[in-house]
Amino acid sequence: MDFTPTEEQAAARDLAARIFGDLSTHERLTAAGTGNDAELWKALCEAGLPAAVEDIGLLGLVLLLEEQGRTTAQVPFAASCVYGLLAVSAHGSEEQRERLLPAIGDGTVVVTGALPEAAVRVGGSGELSGAVPVVPWLRDATHVLVADEEHGLWLVRTVDARCELVELTAPWSAGRLTLDATPGEPLGGSLGERQGGPEAAAAGQEAYDDVLATARTAFAGLQAGVCAGSVARAVDYTNTREQFGRPLATKQGVQLRAADAYMDTEAIRVTAYEAAWRRDEGLDYATHALTAAWWASEAGHRVVHAGQHLHGGMGADLDHPVHRHFLWGRQLDAYLGCGSEVLQELGALIVDGEGDA
Repeated sequence: MDFTPTEEQAAARDLAARIFGDLSTHERLTAAGTGNDAELWKALCEAGLPAAVEDIGLLGLVLLLEEQGRTTAQVPFAASCVYGLLAVSAHGSEEQRERLLPAIGDGTVVVTGALPEAAVRVGGSGELSGAVPVVPWLRDATHVLVADEEHGLWLVRTVDARCELVELTAPWSAGRLTLDATPGEPLGGSLGERQGGPEAAAAGQEAYDDVLATARTAFAGLQAGVCAGSVARAVDYTNTREQFGRPLATKQGVQLRAADAYMDTEAIRVTAYEAAWRRDEGLDYATHALTAAWWASEAGHRVVHAGQHLHGGMGADLDHPVHRHFLWGRQLDAYLGCGSEVLQELGALIVDGEGDA
């Protein structure tokens, strides 16, 4: 395996780093509150970064999300690329790809996902009913990808549903989604094809598993960036903050805590890279995605707590940017399954003999 970025991936990563660094500042994040930074999202779309994901693959997306995580930039980049661009590209019909991919790429269509929830019922004419308590970025989305009780995937326009504001630990512009005989569009085919028996059900399950694994891998990459940003801020703070005439960074306890956080961050990064690389290469990656999700949850929790601790009392000050890494890290810890949940799922997959080599 080779995780060295291609020329296109490296160029996209560098461009993303510049845009996030220039626009996702402490002052702009403070002004945005818990909502989306519309100006930053516009800049990313005009630069062609969401559209580029179709060419640079999941590994390229992970590289871009690392840059977002470093600055905790408040845009639905991960959600729209995973639940929109990559999901439609891999599992949408030809008509859906032609209609939706250009609009997702230029940002006029924003997709989020109500996964892994599968509490939506499907009526005989394809109308959907049910509720999903929390959907990240729902307040900014034009479409939401939902899963029915049999794990079939449907695209729903948010204007056709009821969306109510919900606040999360992290400022992810979230909402509660309520469907009441709401029209839905099956991802990848017509309603008749979706109700076409065991083969159609198996195809729907395969699409659901792939989208969920892709999401876990992508958000693990985002967590790697969040943790890297937290560690970088802690290193800067402990090198400049003095106690008894010496920088905090000269104390062995501080060095060991920072070193552990760095190693945890690298573990999150490399497992996300491996899962993403395997998907791009067309290899089985189900267990690798779960491994990345486990590291993102368990190690991510440790890293952002260490970042807060190394900042001392300053870490509790909302005027200091490190608190955002803590909030994002804790949210990502639980999103798409906390560590114990994904570990149980990984164990079951291995026992059943369905895990990849």
